[in-house]
Amino acid sequence: MNRKSLSKETDPTSVPHDRASGTAATDTRSGDQHESPAHEPGPPQTPETDAPAVEQLRSVAETRRRVPRWLVKTLSPLGLLLLWQLASVVGWLPADVLAGPTVIATTARDLAATGELQDAVVTSLLRVLAGLALGALTAVVLATLAGLFRLGEDLIDAPVQMLRTVPTIGLIPLLIIWFGIGEEPKIALIALTVTFPLYMNIYGGIRNVDASLIEAGRTLGLGWFGTVRHIVLPGAMPSALVGLRFSLGSAWLALVFGETINATSGIGYLMNNAREFFQTDVIVVCLTLYALLGLLADHIVRLLERVLLAWRPAFSGN
Repeated sequence: MNRKSLSKETDPTSVPHDRASGTAATDTRSGDQHESPAHEPGPPQTPETDAPAVEQLRSVAETRRRVPRWLVKTLSPLGLLLLWQLASVVGWLPADVLAGPTVIATTARDLAATGELQDAVVTSLLRVLAGLALGALTAVVLATLAGLFRLGEDLIDAPVQMLRTVPTIGLIPLLIIWFGIGEEPKIALIALTVTFPLYMNIYGGIRNVDASLIEAGRTLGLGWFGTVRHIVLPGAMPSALVGLRFSLGSAWLALVFGETINATSGIGYLMNNAREFFQTDVIVVCLTLYALLGLLADHIVRLLERVLLAWRPAFSGN
């Protein structure tokens, strides 16, 4: 290879050559007119191959929109019940270990017919409501004082943080000594269980209010009460409702333990008697009642959220 041909190949100003068409591109530096460029802008390419996939995704999305949400939500519980019933019928799950759904339904019907089930539900519900009212009142007062005032925080928050780490169930012996074996220790146990999660959420909601909103309120002439009324309390409301949901769940859990304290009525009493006679069907009926009552309470709080937080648009999922 001679020197002339080598310099021609390595020269960046040399004219590019289209291998496909055999034509040369225009040399802009020399200004020489050559043949037309090899690459000309063509019409925009459409992803025709993706069109079926897009149509398929669109049809799946439309199908999902047509299926009611309540039907989608009930599919998995129904499937679990069918699997449970099948295991009971074929003998994989003996009745002395866990009764089948049909046996449990029959037991619930018999208990309802005698009125025993209704009495137990009413008694337990009254205990939860009493404990929830006492605990919620205590939590609101303590969290408001600790959240709005620094002195209140110094006096209240540290003892509450210390007490909330104590297992509430471990206080049952003390509650029996203090209040006896009547209704008082049961209600006190539920109230203690409700107080701490509700306090934490209300206190955190107050302290997490955006400081710029408070400054804006002061700029607009709001006083202290106006700031609390129009900015702090609405800002803390979402956290307070979340705390209420946690508290309701904890209340039903505390009720299970509370009704073991020499109870003569209620769902816990019914369940303890069933334990003595290995009646797994009655135990499952009582557990189902706890779950349904807890679900009902949670649904009520969700309705409260829709009413009280209607001013705040929130993401509701795709």
